[in-house]
Amino acid sequence: MTRCQLTKSVTFDAAHHLNQGPADHPYRRLHGHSFRLDVTVEDVPDAADHWVRDFADLAAAIEDVRARLDHSFLNDIPGLETPTLETICLWVANELRPALPNLVKVAVSRPSLGESCAMAFVPG
Repeated sequence: MTRCQLTKSVTFDAAHHLNQGPADHPYRRLHGHSFRLDVTVEDVPDAADHWVRDFADLAAAIEDVRARLDHSFLNDIPGLETPTLETICLWVANELRPALPNLVKVAVSRPSLGESCAMAFVPG
């Protein structure tokens, strides 16, 4: 059986600061980014509809997470007290796993800076 991966992308804007680096480092100051979130699920397309998942259902599962991140101060969200791209990826995955047991990848990027982090997961 051929497995397929589906990816849904959404964007959000948020502010944060980091405590890493020297005391005068710009990351320590409050600043914001426009982020892109890519969520990938994988499975065998079902025999009836010939798809892995309805994109509308995938979008609905992601929307709750996106809404909590959008126009927020990331440091105030439990689990994101140190909101690096790596931490955001893992937090998103943990939030989505109950609704998306076939989740295989989460990527968070800051397109204007050309920076991203991707994490792959074993579904289930």
